[in-house]
Amino acid sequence: MSRYNRSIAPTWRSILAQCVVTVAATFVIVWSLPRGSQSALSFDEGRPWPYSQFIAPYDFPVFKSAEQLQREQDSVMAYYEPYFAINTDVAATQVARFHDATRGLASGGLSPAYRTYVDEHLHAVYSRGIISTRDLQMLEHDSCTMVRIYRGTESMRRMVRGLLTEKTAYEQVLAEADSAGLSLQQLQQLNLNHYIQPNLVYDEAKSDEQRSDLIGSLSPSTGVVYAGQSVIDRGEILTRHTLQILESYYRAQEAHSSNFKEKNLLTLGQALYVLIVLLCLTLYLNLFRRDYLGNLRGMTLLAGLVVTYPLVTYFLVSHTLLTVYIVPYAMLPIIVRVFMDSRTAFMAHAATIMLCAIALRYPYEFIATQCVAGLVAIYSLRELSERSQLFKTSIVVTAAAILFYLSIELLHGHTFLGGDSLTRIDWSIYKHLIISGILLLFAYPLMFLLERAFQFTSNVTLVELSNLNRELLRRLSEVAPGTFQHSIQVSNLAAEVARKIGAKSQLVRTGALYHDIGKMKNPAFFTENQMRGVNPHDKLDYAESARIIIAHVSDGEQMADSYRLPTVIRDFISTHHGHGLVKYFYISAQNKTPDVPVDPALFTYPGRNPQTAEQAILMMTDAVEASARSLKEYTEQSISELVERIVDGQLADGLFTECPLTFQDIRVAKEVFKDKLKTIYHTRISYPSLQKGAATAGTASVAAASGATDATRGSTTAAPADIKDTSTEPRH
Repeated sequence: MSRYNRSIAPTWRSILAQCVVTVAATFVIVWSLPRGSQSALSFDEGRPWPYSQFIAPYDFPVFKSAEQLQREQDSVMAYYEPYFAINTDVAATQVARFHDATRGLASGGLSPAYRTYVDEHLHAVYSRGIISTRDLQMLEHDSCTMVRIYRGTESMRRMVRGLLTEKTAYEQVLAEADSAGLSLQQLQQLNLNHYIQPNLVYDEAKSDEQRSDLIGSLSPSTGVVYAGQSVIDRGEILTRHTLQILESYYRAQEAHSSNFKEKNLLTLGQALYVLIVLLCLTLYLNLFRRDYLGNLRGMTLLAGLVVTYPLVTYFLVSHTLLTVYIVPYAMLPIIVRVFMDSRTAFMAHAATIMLCAIALRYPYEFIATQCVAGLVAIYSLRELSERSQLFKTSIVVTAAAILFYLSIELLHGHTFLGGDSLTRIDWSIYKHLIISGILLLFAYPLMFLLERAFQFTSNVTLVELSNLNRELLRRLSEVAPGTFQHSIQVSNLAAEVARKIGAKSQLVRTGALYHDIGKMKNPAFFTENQMRGVNPHDKLDYAESARIIIAHVSDGEQMADSYRLPTVIRDFISTHHGHGLVKYFYISAQNKTPDVPVDPALFTYPGRNPQTAEQAILMMTDAVEASARSLKEYTEQSISELVERIVDGQLADGLFTECPLTFQDIRVAKEVFKDKLKTIYHTRISYPSLQKGAATAGTASVAAASGATDATRGSTTAAPADIKDTSTEPRH
């Protein structure tokens, strides 16, 4: 049985919650999809058609390309003649103003010839037409050579270069002054520019109508493809004309989908696609990772990641902002791998990439490249314990994505330098992959925020907590040095067991360092911290002693809360004795009063039994290591019997019934305990003593050294009187 897939029967509430989340996620994703964008086949001009024969499902026109339409429009616009209406009132008004202004000058000496000259020339320029500078610039911008000037129902064509502006009309009035025998200086003093204004008014409605008629005369298509007509077959080279037909088909398909029925079918297809992908991910969790379904924070994070990436992708596609390859998709499997496990990371990544690909026109390269990048990210982060690992992962993932995408381009026949623009490798995509790799480095601060927001505990945090210089562990080494040494031994043993059976070794190592911190409150009541010959339990009854021993669990939980240790570490404190008995005091109490029943509740730990494999490993290791210290003789047999008795006793007491631990795991754990304890408590060799009179200067110094060594060990065993041959004894 997988330790992630405990046999918990799903309730109707959990099933309903999964259905609601799946449907809600489907709605959000489908609603966010770019409207009218369908996933099309991948094809390029000049390459063989890789799919089966394409037959037109219905009649559709072959649309001209945008470049061809633009050329034809530019050509037909040469016949475009904007309409201008001539305002006759302007000429009459301005000439009358001139007469009024010069009436007083005539009595003062102005020759009638000047008035006559100006009157004639004003009528002349107004009859030619005066256009505003802004309208003339518009005509020049549109490259118009002719205009139509109309008065009532009559119209005439005029060349644009023959039209006058206010400036050129003024110059035209003064141009013939010398030939008429008039003083140019005296004419200029009349301020004739005040009486020259545009009399041609641009008629936007008539001009736009003519423009529309000209453009409307152009046909948007060059022909028709009829239903059942073969367009291209597998292996045929895709020519420009065939490419134009295929693009016309997709344009016609979008036009067909504009009606209500087609829109509904498109939305239905998108909804089914998204729903099936999400159901596959949900089914995976139910079949193989059922433990995760009970973790609301974990499911919220997973659902948030799976939905967020498609939304970002759809936004980029619909607004054509950036290429999707710039998005660090490999960040998702990294986060899921750190907080959950490798298999879930890949499944979530694969589902997310498939959801993103629905909005892309060329999904094959995208799906393949991102799946490879995600796999490499998972492989390179088996255990994230240092910041530098993420930097290395970013480099490896970027290199893998670049090489894989390059392999796809080479498979498609693209070249490095030669060939035309269609067959040459597009190096811009690799720049985007490099940027994506750089953005991948932001996974570390993002994981820190997610860790705080969702109360996860990453391996980096566990490594930081296992630093022996942290305040709580330093206090433990000072207040309860025996417990501190015991915790270190337990952490090493438990981590080795976890590594052997495939559990989380760093988690159990860190949890073991903190599992007995509650002993700091009453350190002298625990054997490992007692001075030799001093035992405060001798003055207490067995129930009181048991109460003090049991209290180190609740005391440890309080310390964990005050030091804000993660929940996973606090769980090790509450479960490392489970719901077991303080057997020494319980049995002693029974032996003291055999005729009086002893209440086992007074000698039972109130904690929960282990819920995870790591917690069960710590329970076994804690009991085995503590009991091993009480052995009188360390032999292979005594150590083996101790391990078997302790672990089998816990198994018989039902302490492992709530954790995903197999008999195979327990057997491996026993073997690790036996091997490591034999190494820790290996038998020392005994130094032989010399017979009388056999000592020399050299051997005397050796004997003195051996005596000093035994003295430091506190050995009180007398040396044998004769020399013993130890050459056949094993050296441990």
